[in-house]
Amino acid sequence: MFTLPDSWVWDFWFADDGERHHLFFLYASRALHEPDARHYRASIGHAVSDDLVSWTRVADALVRSDGPAWDDLATWTGSVVRHPDGTWFLFYTGATLTPEGNVQRIGYATSSDLMTWHKAPENPVLEADPRWYETLADGQWHDEAFRDPWVLPDPDGDGWHMLITARGRTGPADDRGVVGHAWSTDLRTWELRPPLTEPGQGFGQLEVMQVEVVDGAPLLVFSCLATDMADERAGGTTGGVWAAPAASVLGPFDVAAAQQLTDSSLYSGKLVRRRDGRWALLAFHHDGPDGQFVGSVSDPIPVRWADGKLLVEQVGADR
Repeated sequence: MFTLPDSWVWDFWFADDGERHHLFFLYASRALHEPDARHYRASIGHAVSDDLVSWTRVADALVRSDGPAWDDLATWTGSVVRHPDGTWFLFYTGATLTPEGNVQRIGYATSSDLMTWHKAPENPVLEADPRWYETLADGQWHDEAFRDPWVLPDPDGDGWHMLITARGRTGPADDRGVVGHAWSTDLRTWELRPPLTEPGQGFGQLEVMQVEVVDGAPLLVFSCLATDMADERAGGTTGGVWAAPAASVLGPFDVAAAQQLTDSSLYSGKLVRRRDGRWALLAFHHDGPDGQFVGSVSDPIPVRWADGKLLVEQVGADR
């Protein structure tokens, strides 16, 4: 388990350099006292491990910029990929406060060694386009949700794709969550495209998305709490980590048929392949037994695809 005595840890993502696993994570000081305040003080930390269990913290990856800037409030969740020329790209969410509310955009930083990162001068590279995506001007949500970039290579070698936590322009406020989409040839210049899913699937937002092929089955993993779900979907659940079946890593995604993998004790789940080829799920500890926020990253939980669903073993065993 990865925990910090002086800070809350929550959303995270991985990179694998072939020798070590790299964990990039959001964290904020517990001196804030109020866990919800962590979102406006988030920085991106970094730790390394040989086994996904024992972690060594190293120098932080990114912090917010001095204002005024697109990421002067906080640096939020992202993903890491490697360009064919060897350059590592860390895509991340930048948050800023405007008179209308919290606005989220997407940018990136680069590194030659995964240790020292430099923000790109052309940031931000993507923001919500009202042709397809809800903005604060719509007045339907508590922020302009456009974040959590998950970047992956095109399966046919045609550039790169980005999946984005975003919201559509139609439907009830609590049922507008969509899989946003952008495309790039070089990871530096991005073309925003219409979402890959439609609103009305039961979720107000699909957070920290990831697509993988587990035991031959493509699937979309995301997280959502009951407070951000449509009433029909939220009934009887606290929310947690979800997995939706997919035809491919680029969809179509059957979000309406999403399977709940965890309750709200575990959140922001990420799949990772161990050195032996087996898949595991890690998530951060969200709700403790007393209902209070915890803020630490779990040990790996074995998962496998069988009988048309993702089977998760020993959920919560390390708590």
